[in-house]
Amino acid sequence: MIDHVSITVRDLDASGRFYEAVLSTLGHRKLRAQTNTLGFGKLYPEFWLNHRPGTAPPATDSGHHVCLRAADVKAVEAFHAAALRAGGSCDGAPGLRPEYSDGYYAAFIRDPEGNRIEAVTFLGSLK
Repeated sequence: MIDHVSITVRDLDASGRFYEAVLSTLGHRKLRAQTNTLGFGKLYPEFWLNHRPGTAPPATDSGHHVCLRAADVKAVEAFHAAALRAGGSCDGAPGLRPEYSDGYYAAFIRDPEGNRIEAVTFLGSLK
């Protein structure tokens, strides 16, 4: 249903370095670099960074976030660890989230710009 998603960032170079490290844990790489935008994905750009230096940081209570599918628990944990090493912050440690559904294993981070990003995998029959 969704082909791609984009988020705004104030510092494209720093955000590009952050997302190269973090998204590589999910099998994504930088596929496109254009003026004011970077595209990451596996086969084509699915996750875009759009340079908007004048935008305000996202409100921490907005409820907005992007969720990316991870292949397994190890990938979710690697995503979380890479984000912390690259300057992001924890917004929900890796673990089961039974309040969402059985087998829902996820981690939430905030990138250095304040965007909330989640990685999820499904254990058991929900794969």
